[in-house]
Formats: sequence, structure tokens, C-alpha cells
Amino acid sequence: MAESSEQTSEQEGSPQWRLTLATMVAVQLIMSISFTFLAPVLPLFLPELGVASASAVDLWAGVLASMTSFVAVFTSPFWGRAADRYGRKLMVLRSSFAIAVCTILMGLSHSVWHLLGLRALMGAFAGFTAASVVLVASQVPERRLGYALGLLSTGQLVGSLVGPVLGGSVADFTGSYRIPFFVAGSVGLVAFVLCWVLVPERFAKPSEKRRKVSTLASMRAMTRTPGLAALVLVLLLTQFAVQAIQPVVTLFVQELVGPLPNLATLGGFAFSATGLAGVLAVPVLGRRSDTIGYRRVLLISLTGAALLTAPQAFVGGYWGFVALRFGVGLFVGGILPAANALIGRIAPAADRGLTYGMTSSAYFLGNSLGPITGGAVGATIGLRWVFLVTATLLFANLVWVYLTVPERFGPGREEETA
Repeated sequence: MAESSEQTSEQEGSPQWRLTLATMVAVQLIMSISFTFLAPVLPLFLPELGVASASAVDLWAGVLASMTSFVAVFTSPFWGRAADRYGRKLMVLRSSFAIAVCTILMGLSHSVWHLLGLRALMGAFAGFTAASVVLVASQVPERRLGYALGLLSTGQLVGSLVGPVLGGSVADFTGSYRIPFFVAGSVGLVAFVLCWVLVPERFAKPSEKRRKVSTLASMRAMTRTPGLAALVLVLLLTQFAVQAIQPVVTLFVQELVGPLPNLATLGGFAFSATGLAGVLAVPVLGRRSDTIGYRRVLLISLTGAALLTAPQAFVGGYWGFVALRFGVGLFVGGILPAANALIGRIAPAADRGLTYGMTSSAYFLGNSLGPITGGAVGATIGLRWVFLVTATLLFANLVWVYLTVPERFGPGREEETA
């Protein structure tokens, strides 16, 4: 009887779920601005730290973009289990504060090795996005999961739209590549305070019996959950493909337009075009995923992203490149909310923190391998090849989803299994 009551409560969500959702969308937006503020600035900052040749800048840009995620691969399951034991809000606060402080300290770096070490430290405390997802997923009604995670993704995309433009503009306006680090860190502290003050959470600690189950045993059980292993690979391949492009966008813009004085701003605008498209598309895809099925949304999103990534390798002008980046954004933003909603429907409520911690490891592994691979490809055979490699991986992911992700985990799962 108690178990039935618990399931009903989970399906109906927390009484304050709308406040939690609205606040976390705002927090996600602010943190996304902080994350992406430095995207167009980081490659341009490297010569100031002694990285001289163009190929070395390409390679170091990829290594630095990868380091945070590489370390987070190993720490995410730990933080996911901590979220199940001590509360999801606490994990959001921990991560946002640590990221903000590390970002500010990066602005004081005097060598590329200082920067690398701080990005590694940031990865050790990372997991903000996964903590936000599990906090929202644990409080919203099951039937609104796609809608809620779509809104959360929209906040992230709006931040990714605003952040690079602001970061590039601050760098160009101040003539300094250090000041953007201080501004980005301060923005992250705003998100920390907002979450601390406004996000409600009524967290019930697990029973002693559940607490005795080891993280390793729980992880083994999760990997045997039907469909979960397939979705882990979806997240890994998607993030690998998308992030492979990130360290070369500003450098590719420089190749297209030359060494203009407003290069950081133009690079930021190219980053933001993808976010702008996502803002328009993700709410629509989120609502549709609750009605037509998460698998179908995944297939549509991957197809569109792959078809619009490949032509970027052959573009000849800046505005054509921006237009294609906008087109990719119309589709790529729908991938993660659909995959996360599927995971939320599959995973037991009591283990959602660990489950999202595990899938976050795959997400971070893609984040880690993607930029360093993109930087290496750009440094060895040319920047345009990065877009072809990315398109190939997106097509491979499309085939994988079609063959391995079952339709039965879409909407109506409860009715089908009742």
C-alpha cells in the first residue's frame, strides 16, 4: 500500500514542482552563460600564455576543452550517488560554486599548465547539468517529464546563445582576454545564490537497507536495465560529435574572415547561432516528445543535425557558416532532452541520481574525447575535416538509435505495462 502511494506521488510530482522548474530553468540559463562565456575567448587567450604556433593553438584548444569533461567522467557516478543520499539541491549548489571559483582563478593563469590544472579541478567538482536534470526529474509529474526537461534544455540553450556573444564582446571591448574569466565566474556565483534561496526540495534520505547497497552493485544493476545501455551510447556519441566542433569554431571563423579586430565577437555570434535555433526548436520538440514518442524525436533530431553539419566543411563565407550553424541548432537541441526523458522513464525513482550520474559519465566522456579529437583533426589535416568527421558520427548515432532504442519506452509505457 505504501509502495502504491509512493508511485502515485511520483507520477503527480511535488506540490512545488512548478516553482522548482521555473527557478532551475533560470539557474540553468545563468550557468550556461557562465559556461559558454569563454568559448570564443579561450583559443585567443592561448598565445598570451606562450602557445605560439597555429597548430599548437588548435591542439591546446581541444585539450583544454576536453580536460574538464575527462575528469568528470570518473567523478560523476560518485556525485550521482551522493545526490541520492544527501539531496539533489546540495549537488547543484556544490557544483555551481566550485565551477564559479575555478573560472575566476583561470583568469589569473600565467601558463597553459595553470589553465589545464584548473580545468581539471573544475571537472572533479562538475556535474551541474546532471544534478539539475535529476532535481527536476525527481519533482515533476511523470506525464510532464518531456516538457520539463525540454524547458530546462531551453534555458541551457538561451544561455549558450547569450554567453559567447557577451564573452566575445567583453574581450573586444576591454582589450583583455583575462577579464571575461572574472565576469564568467561572477555570473556563476549569481546562479549559486539563486538556487540556494529559491529552489525548494523536500528530500527524504534513503532507508538504511538501501544505503548499504554499494555504488558498484547499483551501477551493475543499472547497466542490465533494458534500453539504458543503448541510451548511454547515444549520449556519448552525440556529445562527441557536437563537441568536436567547439574548439575550432572561432579558428574557422578566423580562416573565413581573416584577423579582424572584432574576431572574438564574430566567433561568439557563430557559437550563438546554434543556441538561438535551439531556443526556437527545443520547446516544440519537448512537447512533441510527450505525444509522438522520445525515440521518434531522437531520430528526427539526429537526421537533421547530420544533414546540416556536413555542408559546413564546404562553406566559403562567414554568413553561410552562421546559417548552417543555425540550422544544426534546430535539431541538435532535441537530442539530450529526449534521451534524458527516456532515462527518467526507465530508471527507478530512488536511483535516479546514480542513473543520471552514470549517463552523465558517458556525456562527459563524449565532451572529453570530442574537443581533443576535433582539435587534433584540425591541427593535422585541416579544420574543414572536423565537420565531416562530426557528420559521420551523427549518422552512425542515427543508425544506432534506429536499431537499438526500443519504441516501447516512449509515452504510454505505464499503460502498456499495466
